[in-house]
Amino acid sequence: MSDAMINLLLSALWETLIMTFGSGLIACALGIPLGIALHVSKPGQIWEHAAFNKILGSVVNIGRSIPFIILLVAIIPFTRMIVGTSIGTIAAVVPLTVAAIPFVARLMEGALMEIPAGLVEAAQAMGAKRMQIVQKVLLPEALPGMLNGIIITLVTLVNYSAMAGAIGGGGLGDVGIRYGYQRFDPQIMLITVVMLVVLVQIIQSAGERLVAYVDHR
Repeated sequence: MSDAMINLLLSALWETLIMTFGSGLIACALGIPLGIALHVSKPGQIWEHAAFNKILGSVVNIGRSIPFIILLVAIIPFTRMIVGTSIGTIAAVVPLTVAAIPFVARLMEGALMEIPAGLVEAAQAMGAKRMQIVQKVLLPEALPGMLNGIIITLVTLVNYSAMAGAIGGGGLGDVGIRYGYQRFDPQIMLITVVMLVVLVQIIQSAGERLVAYVDHR
C-alpha cells in the first residue's frame, strides 16, 4: 500500500472521529436534559405533567422513526444554514447530531426508569426539593446506565458516520465507497471495515471499563 493511501486512511479516520465524537458531544448536551424531562414529567414522577410528557414523547418518537439516510437528505437546507455547506465532515455533524438527540433522550429515560421509586420517596420524605432529587438522587443513581447509553450512542454514530460518507461526509465510509467499491479494490474496502470494527471495539471496551468504575452497586 502506498504512502498516499496510508495518509488518506489516517485522514479519513480523523474525520470519522470528528463526526462521531463531535456529534456525540452535542447530542449528549441536548439529549440528556431531554431524557430527564421525559422521565420526571411522567405520571407519578416529581414533575408530573401528562400533556407536556405526551407532546415531548411524540416529538422524540418522530425523530427516532426517520431513517438516517432520509434524514441526511431531508435536512440539507438546515445543514447549509448552520455550517454554510452540506458537504464535508463538519456538515455531516449536523444530521448526525439531529439523529442522535432523540436516541440519547430515550436511552437516558430508560436509565432513569431503573432507579427504585423508594429512593425518590425517601428523598421527598426528608424534605428534598425536586431539583435536589434530580441532582442528588436521580443522576448519581442512573450514572452507570447513562454512561452505557452514551457508549451505545457513540457506537451507533460510528456506523452512521460511515453512511454519511456515502453522500460526501468524508471519513472511512467515504474512502471505502470511493476507493474500495467504485474502484473495485477489495483491499481498501476490507481495511476500512477493519478500522471501523477496531474503533467500535475500542469505544465499547473503554466504555465498559468506565461504567464498571462508576458503578458501585
